[in-house]
Amino acid sequence: MQDVVRALRVRFRTGLVFGLFLSSAVASFGQNTEPGLAVTFSGADAGPAADVMVLPNVAVYVVAGQPPTPFLPGGKFSAEWNGFIVVDLRDNYTFQAELNGSLKIEINGAPVLEASAKGTNSEPSKPVRLNKGTNAFRAYFTSPADGDAFVRLYWSSREFAPEPIALSALAHTTTPELQKADQRRLGRELFAEFRCVRCHVVAGPTIPELSMEAPSFEGIGSRRNYDWMARWILDPSALRPTAHMPKLLHGANPKEDAEAIAAFLASLKTASTGTERKEPDSGQIEGGRKLFETLHCVACHNAPDSNDVDPRRIALKQAREKFAPGGLVAFLRKPEEHYAWIRMPNFSLSAEEASQLAAFLNSTADNPKAVSAAADAAIIERGRKLVQTTGCLNCHSLKLENQFKAPALAELNAKKWTQGCLAEKPIEASKAPQFSFNASDRAALRVFAATDRASLTRHVPMEFADRQSRLLNCRECHGKLDGFPPLEILGGKLKPEWARAFIAGEISYKPRPWIEARMPHFAQRAGGLAAGLAAMHGYPPKTPAELPIDQEAAKVGRKLVSANGGFFCVSCHAAGSFAAQQVFESNGINLAYTGERVLKPYYQRWLRNPLRIDPITKMPVYFDNEGKSPLIDVYEGDGAKQIEAIWQYIRLGKNIPAPTEAQ
Repeated sequence: MQDVVRALRVRFRTGLVFGLFLSSAVASFGQNTEPGLAVTFSGADAGPAADVMVLPNVAVYVVAGQPPTPFLPGGKFSAEWNGFIVVDLRDNYTFQAELNGSLKIEINGAPVLEASAKGTNSEPSKPVRLNKGTNAFRAYFTSPADGDAFVRLYWSSREFAPEPIALSALAHTTTPELQKADQRRLGRELFAEFRCVRCHVVAGPTIPELSMEAPSFEGIGSRRNYDWMARWILDPSALRPTAHMPKLLHGANPKEDAEAIAAFLASLKTASTGTERKEPDSGQIEGGRKLFETLHCVACHNAPDSNDVDPRRIALKQAREKFAPGGLVAFLRKPEEHYAWIRMPNFSLSAEEASQLAAFLNSTADNPKAVSAAADAAIIERGRKLVQTTGCLNCHSLKLENQFKAPALAELNAKKWTQGCLAEKPIEASKAPQFSFNASDRAALRVFAATDRASLTRHVPMEFADRQSRLLNCRECHGKLDGFPPLEILGGKLKPEWARAFIAGEISYKPRPWIEARMPHFAQRAGGLAAGLAAMHGYPPKTPAELPIDQEAAKVGRKLVSANGGFFCVSCHAAGSFAAQQVFESNGINLAYTGERVLKPYYQRWLRNPLRIDPITKMPVYFDNEGKSPLIDVYEGDGAKQIEAIWQYIRLGKNIPAPTEAQ
């Protein structure tokens, strides 16, 4: 089972953006070709050191002085993208970039674009003829002498205005260097995921994930049932194949030791969390079933009333065995209360919703065994001592002295990485935790160990967002559920400060209130996810301030969204308190929210031709291939000026005036 689970682990380079965008042309390349472009990062002061990864496009943003990847130091760097552009028909394309630094582009071995800029657009290239099928592609970027380094490459043709190169049009070949880099990156990920740093301490500041703890022990006896804790402590992977918690107890009496620890933990009580109904009515259960479907819980869990079992998903049959009375409702309302880095999201459930969901889960769960914790003071004291000495307190917090020690990371030589936790055959006499690593995991950890491990001190938002969005199963909703935009466009669409607040659950409104599903909240990861998604599209972690609103242009924009001489945007879109007038098949998001949510370049591309971004959108195309508008009485039909005027209008946000007032 563990091999199956590990085999399903998605590598960094197949995580965030590539799975849904393989065209038939890319798919036909062969087994050694994958979507995206291979990128080699080199540090100016890192000697021959380099790191290879795959990115979805020629776009990146690195804050001045920060590292471009975890395996290089901060400072000046270069990046070389290699792969192919794949097009269905031969045609002429023009390339242009926004950048701070220097960029060279070669296609089929010929120079196409060479530009240096300080935070502005480059001049467009001359039209370049691309052959039908594959075209060899190379881009070389050098960071600037000062300031943040960034590049965003665009292409255009007679058929479409400048936009990022289509994700389905980029591919690369797999190389031994890339495979080795993947293995090294996986080893670093495993080191972080399995909390290795909690025992093998790293000196100095570290990446955010190394601060991940485990659930607090404070008051755990009021939240978890004794018998479940005893079985979990004895062998976590027996209850959950994907468990990260190791098997800690070895020797002659592991079962008795687990029961003693569980007895001690069961004695750690706080105020009662209340009680759940033993026999909830059918209405509550059905309400919970509906919520389970609406929240798309099957993204991470096996449905409790189904016989289909996916080893990647967490089972819920143990819910009643695991949670003490009242504990499940409290957990559903605030999963992160005792475990800040938990992957279970906060859905902002009301008390009634949490009770309904708990009723449904309990109605399908296995009945708990009637097993009480030992009240013997000697057993509880033995459990307390085991908690102190077996390593529990390295991950779990409790006001109790931790007496378990392990060598610091710097003290581990190459031989140590074949022993203890990473021994191929665990030694029963050893005190080392027994993880469920397979041979591939151990090999990846040893490759990572061969580095200087300085990558554990280097936070790279782009890499953080790719990894965490994969581990949180974000793509199980984004791009799959109606109304959830594909994850791969979000970094180039949403302002990172708004995205951070939205992911953290701090936005008071629901952008798409007509959709039953709701966005889960991950407060601990929100900042890193938002900044990383933006960086992957070449945008900074905070949107640069715009000039003050052009009030005269906003008046024109107000007219343009109206029915009177405008595009009648308010047929589908509300504008503040002004309701949409004629919604037929599809609602639009309230225009008052757009200015604070959406990056201006995305807004401009969307208004120019929404079908280029979403082929099934109901949003009409109002501008022709040359950017001309049918409303020739406004700015003489200049589409760019009209789009800008609407932008100035929607920037008014909560103060946006109703379009009808302009008529």
